[in-house]
Amino acid sequence: MKIGCPTEIKPQEFRVGMTPNAAMEAVAHGHDVIIQSGAGDGAGFTDADYQAAGAVIIDTAEEIFATADMIVKVKEPQANERKMLREGQLLFTYLHLAPDPAQTKDLIASGCTAIAYETVTDRNGGLPLLAPMSEVAGRLAPQVGAWTLQKANGGRGVLMGGVPGVGPAKVLVIGGGVVGTHAAKIAAGMGADVTVLDRSLPRLRYLDDVFGGTFKTGYSSSGLLAEHLAQVDMVVGAVLVPGAEAPTLVSRAQFADMKPGAVLVDVAIDQGGCFETSKATTHADPIYEVDGIMHYCVANMPGAVARTSTIALGNATMPFMLALADKGWKRACADDPHLLEGLNVHAGQLTYYAVGKALGIDVISPQKVVKG
Repeated sequence: MKIGCPTEIKPQEFRVGMTPNAAMEAVAHGHDVIIQSGAGDGAGFTDADYQAAGAVIIDTAEEIFATADMIVKVKEPQANERKMLREGQLLFTYLHLAPDPAQTKDLIASGCTAIAYETVTDRNGGLPLLAPMSEVAGRLAPQVGAWTLQKANGGRGVLMGGVPGVGPAKVLVIGGGVVGTHAAKIAAGMGADVTVLDRSLPRLRYLDDVFGGTFKTGYSSSGLLAEHLAQVDMVVGAVLVPGAEAPTLVSRAQFADMKPGAVLVDVAIDQGGCFETSKATTHADPIYEVDGIMHYCVANMPGAVARTSTIALGNATMPFMLALADKGWKRACADDPHLLEGLNVHAGQLTYYAVGKALGIDVISPQKVVKG
């Protein structure tokens, strides 16, 4: 199979879809790998690194899309990239279709087969290709939130860990999954007073058993959430419904009860955001203010630490990428029901229920597609 990796073109996206190690593995499996010149620069990988791994360097994205059987990326294809996708081509990347009707429409129209990293599962019900970036984003959230809290940036002017005689910042993390756990660990490590809310009692028990004393936990309810919102300096939105649009957890009306200059960090922004006033921002212009409340809603947070993120993502995606290349997507998905969960679009039809429900589009069963 010919595997192509173009340069990411989303603003301030410095990650790359394949590491040189992944390229080397694919070549060792007998596949041809073509990499767009400069694709790895932002993550610290040179064209020479890829050539040493056996890949061929191609000048333009147009040639990558025109000749590759499988396109491997990081972020969802942008509008001009979607125009280059063709019938029968395999796309393997993050998609986040539920809040993105334009992308969904274009992918369906292209006739391609699109497998989304974020909906591939594992035998434990986890999301193995989302987890590495969730870990990175969770660890970044308190860091960028602390920066936003600085008075010069519009925040309350509160130091996360305080100083002797002055209390620390109060941080609320909504969601105790991968993002929330890592956000809470880092925020607590910075000296903040941290509380994690979640609606899974088994998860709360786990967090309390493992991290008891590091941060507090609470069963998420509208009453408890409102109580905390009135007290905190920072809120990290870390909720996820796999493949679906994120639920709205904090309304604009609730800002009136919050402290002026408090910060909302929306890690769920890729799935539409979990605060009513959330809108996607970029690393170049990451924050904005609504009714005195600061928002940090960068849609590709892990791109800020591109080398770490690229290697972590590559470690997770490599086995699946090789299975797709070695077997072809249909047999690979038939052999692995967890990979099949990643199938979102095929040959002009939507194949992921949560996306269809969010966008009002008819869905065909992925199992039917593989057996057909």
